[in-house]
Amino acid sequence: MKDNKKLFTLLVYSENVAGILNQITAVFTRRQVNIESLNVSASSIEGVHKYTITAWSDEDQIAMITKQIEKKIDVVKANYFTDDQLFIRETGLYKLSTDLVLNNPEISRTIRRREASITEVNPTYVIVMKYGLTDDIISLYRALDEFGCVLQYTRSGRIAVTRGTQEEVSKFLEQREKNG
Repeated sequence: MKDNKKLFTLLVYSENVAGILNQITAVFTRRQVNIESLNVSASSIEGVHKYTITAWSDEDQIAMITKQIEKKIDVVKANYFTDDQLFIRETGLYKLSTDLVLNNPEISRTIRRREASITEVNPTYVIVMKYGLTDDIISLYRALDEFGCVLQYTRSGRIAVTRGTQEEVSKFLEQREKNG
């Protein structure tokens, strides 16, 4: 935890319009809240994009940010969640020195124990991939870094779905269509 703040995930649905990402991130900037991760992709609803944004904040501030984002003309719906309300995954990619991996069997054991997979091996580097929660991805990086074998490391932004049966925005769009 950072300064008694919690990590929140915002799920923002918008029409696919140029400049909307800038408008969304500007809300965080004005409130001086740093975006921890950001992932944008098409949603399960045609013509609607989904922004998955994580940020450390308190609930009052994140609620205000969410309301301000939802006021944007091209935003269809915005909600914030805590981790227990979502199914969450990230991907970590680790480029390791082939020589160090081959000469130290403990590195391969560490990869297997942490349920990561080796996806490519060549004379220069080994690519390892891990799917999971943020803490698991970072933990594997730290363990591999202790061996001094990490050449490059990156992790994706968070992807998340609610624990409900449909996207939160689906109910909203259905109601809007009924009203007219």
